[in-house]
Parts: sequence; C-alpha cells; structure tokens
Amino acid sequence: MWRRRGGRILSDKALHFVLVAGEASGDVLGAKLIAALRQRYGGELRFSGVSGPRMAAEGLDSLFPISDLSVMGLAEIFPRVPLLLRRLRETTAHVKAVRPAALITIDAPGFSFRLAKRLAGAGVPLIHYVAPQVWAWRPGRARHLAEQIDHLLALLPFEPDFFSGYDLPCEFVGHPVIEEVAAAPGDGPGFRLRLGLPADALVLAMLPGSRLGEASRLLPVFASVAALLYAARPNLQVVIPTVEQVAGLVAASLRSWPMPTHLIEGAPDRADAFAAADVALAASGTVSLELALRRIPTVVAYRTNPLTAVLVRRMLTVPYVALPNILANRAVMPEFLQEACRPGPIAGALAQFLDDPAQRARQRDALVGIAEMLGRGGIPPSLRAADAVLQVIAN
Repeated sequence: MWRRRGGRILSDKALHFVLVAGEASGDVLGAKLIAALRQRYGGELRFSGVSGPRMAAEGLDSLFPISDLSVMGLAEIFPRVPLLLRRLRETTAHVKAVRPAALITIDAPGFSFRLAKRLAGAGVPLIHYVAPQVWAWRPGRARHLAEQIDHLLALLPFEPDFFSGYDLPCEFVGHPVIEEVAAAPGDGPGFRLRLGLPADALVLAMLPGSRLGEASRLLPVFASVAALLYAARPNLQVVIPTVEQVAGLVAASLRSWPMPTHLIEGAPDRADAFAAADVALAASGTVSLELALRRIPTVVAYRTNPLTAVLVRRMLTVPYVALPNILANRAVMPEFLQEACRPGPIAGALAQFLDDPAQRARQRDALVGIAEMLGRGGIPPSLRAADAVLQVIAN
C-alpha cells in the first residue's frame, strides 16, 4: 500500500533497487539519488549494483569496482572487451537473481544499454538516468532506446521534447550540479590562505578529465599551457581538483611541472579551489556546467583518439560540444578541440581572461542564465529524480 504524507511516500513494502554507474560523475548522481529515495520513501530500501565510493558510502553493495567500466573511445575499449563482457554477464545475472523494484542505469550508455537489452522482458522496470545525447549525434538511435528502456530521466530542459518524438517517456528532473554548487559554494579567500598563496596570485584551475584515457591525452597539453602562462606571469598558481580514478596519473605528471601547482582531492577542497580560481581550463564534460554555475571564466579543450574523432565528426549534429555553449546556442566558452587542442591558442585564450577583467566579466554575465535553464530555484533535482523513480514503479 502506498500513501503520501508531506511529500514523502509511505509504504510497508521493502524495495531493492539495482543502480549501475560507470564513471565518477555517475557515482555522484547515484549517491544523491539514493539519499533522495531514502528521504522520499517511508519503507525499507536496499541498494546493490556497480558504484564508486560515493554510492558505496550511501549503502550500495557494489559487484565490482567502477573503474572496470570507466573507459571511453573505440581504441580504448577494444583491449578491455573481455573484461567488459564478463562484467556485463555478472551484472545481468545479479539483476535476474535479485529481481529489484527497478534497475537504474546511470549514464555510461555503452554498458547501460547493453545491460538493458539483455534484461528486456525480464519484468524489471528499466530506468536510465541521464538521457543520452543522441540529439547531438546519431538521433536515429532514440528509436532503439524506446525498445530497451522504460523511462528516461533527463538533465537538460530540451530533451523531453526530443524524445517524445520517439515515443519514449522522458522527464526533465534538472541537473544535479545545481545541488553540488548550492551545497558547497566554496571559500576562496580561506583556500588561498591555507595554501599560502600570495595576495596578488592569479589562480588557474585545471580540470583534465575524470577518465584515464582523456586525462593522459590532455595533461601534456595542459602542462604546456600552464608553462606558457607562467613564463609571462610569475604570480600564476595552478590548482588541479581531481577524482580518485585519475589522481595517481595527475600526481605523477605534476612532478615535472615548473610552476607552483596544487593537487586538490575531496569535495570540500574542490569547491574552495573553484571559489579561489580566477579562470579555468577544463576538459569537455559535466565540469563545464559546474564552472558555468560558479561563473568562472573558462576555456574548454578536448582531444580524443583520432579514430574516435573521425567517426564522431561524421555524426555530430550540433555546432558545439561544451554543454554551456549548447544550452546558450553560442560559444560562451571558447572551445579548442582535437587538432585545435594546442598549447599556444589555448594559452592565448586564457591570457585574455587573466589579463583583462572586462573580458572575465563578459563571460560571467553570459553564464547567468545557465542556472535557471538547468532547473535552479525549484525542487532539488535529486528529489525530482527520486519522485520520478517511485512513480514509475508505482504504475
């Protein structure tokens, strides 16, 4: 029996959810969703699946490390196909054995949709959190998604209209980065004081990505960019907020950097580092939205395997790759992609922000509307996502 009281669904039924995340950003989403489900549901809840440390801290029992799935790009995937297929079989068997109230796959479409295909007809509601960006490339894939999953939870406001054309239920729940920024606005002056940064220091935040492949490709470029900027600005300090999956790689790379550089680990220090930053250089991804919401003047750079790049270019249907630019439908953040991802041009774009306060102010002003477009000001996205999940399993 279900009943609602004060925004909370009360039930005597114990529910078991299987959640599967494939990378660090999905781990954050899953952890917030688990906490929101506990807040919204009045009965006993159990969680299992695949997670990183954030979801594990919320009580999810992970079948194997999330790092087994954290791979991107065709060339990177090929050597790991045997492991990925084994993990796919293990996860499928687990879902069939526990028969959860729902399977919730979080991003990682390559693994998630293969899992959903194997479980079609198994009687388990299939919910995918983070609508795949097929509107950007290969829009025809949306037809196949409607055959594999029952419900999509979308982070971007225009996605439900797109998927409605393919008869796929899709609900905009808002982007969880809204909650991250609201919960941790950061203490910039305190961060500078703790690190002993000079009063006149220019702080450059660098975000080389959360996957080993992308970080290994971008770190040499980012190092050269920082060196060029430091040669002309000896008061430059570099901070690199990182995640567990690439922390070791980043730390090893920094040993040869000539400029003052600080490796930042942990969510609280990450927010403080952002608050202290004058400008940022970031890999394309969710972090660009966080930087937009924090109104940090940002340059976006990305380089993938050449084979992957050739295939993606043939299918790309949008003029930008950075999410703030896609939302604004203009190049709010300068983008340097693939062949253009070179130290000289990137350093030149960052130098304009570092040397010209008016230039920084113009980008900050352009980012003001991004938060409202993503759902700021209403019910927190994680609670909206939890409500959507509970509604799906109640129907």
